[in-house]
Amino acid sequence: MKHIAKITGVLLACSMIAGAASAQEMKFFRIGTGGAGGTYFPIGGIIANAISNPPGSRACDAGGNCGVPGLVAMAQSTNASAHNVNAIQAGQMEAGLSGAATLHFAYKGVGKYEGNAKPDLRIIANLYPEDLHLVMPKGGALEGLEALKGKRVGIAQAGSGTQIAVELIIGDHGVNRENIEEAELNNSQSAERLADGQLDAYFYAAGTPVAAMIQLDNTKGMELYSFTDKEVKMANTTVPYYIPSKIPAGTYPGITYDVNTVAVSGILVTNANQDEELIYQITKAMWSKTARKLLDNGHAKGKSITLETALDGVEGIGVPLHPGAERFYKEVGMLK
Repeated sequence: MKHIAKITGVLLACSMIAGAASAQEMKFFRIGTGGAGGTYFPIGGIIANAISNPPGSRACDAGGNCGVPGLVAMAQSTNASAHNVNAIQAGQMEAGLSGAATLHFAYKGVGKYEGNAKPDLRIIANLYPEDLHLVMPKGGALEGLEALKGKRVGIAQAGSGTQIAVELIIGDHGVNRENIEEAELNNSQSAERLADGQLDAYFYAAGTPVAAMIQLDNTKGMELYSFTDKEVKMANTTVPYYIPSKIPAGTYPGITYDVNTVAVSGILVTNANQDEELIYQITKAMWSKTARKLLDNGHAKGKSITLETALDGVEGIGVPLHPGAERFYKEVGMLK
């Protein structure tokens, strides 16, 4: 009899949990990120965690995560910016991370997106600056970007935001696919090829410090190319969303000098057709107290992702805010 009572109690408890979960609709939300060796993937994972609050979870005011009730967000590894904006436009992902330059080109239908505009892209938030790294083997040096001619150069993965910008930037110096041996690889693959002596240099834009470069620095060692003032100015003119930046000495232990470079903002993007209330709740959850802890403790670049900078540079990109995000920023007094 006691055994039957125990079974009945377990079944009743299970049915109550199932009932509570079913009463709360579960919604999945896919976030496109980048390669595992870059910054998009871990940052996307932190954001996914921050905005999630699956059915049955404790509510925010009860000490639980302050995510969107019923939401299960997932960070998906992708080929980064260009892949993400294409997938968001096509409805294959609900959101994703993109560099500001790719986002601008895709929305406006210019550059590599000529005749293939992505008009449904909408911004949720500016995240952090992504520095363009030009990585060389330990002891390597370049007299200028034009010195890349004749070398084996990683230009990032096909169609990525980094690749789009890199081809424009090096093009100003007479460097192109005709006079280099280009390699279309992600950050981890590029670092491995450089370490194995199969590449002379590679480009990658990401928030510092980058995991794959930390590993390279700790094993084989590396050098970073420091752009001249003229090269920075030319890059900023050709790709206006790449702005002057600096990677401070010590960001990577083996790099004991400041590195002049250019950087592009990383942006969280969604589709205009996403429900306004959902994106409002997601935006609100991104800046909650639990999200702050996750960002501060989850990745070195997380501290750079703040509500105060969430709209920095957004107007200049020329892509609208999603109405749900706009409602939140108006509510907190950041927009009129």
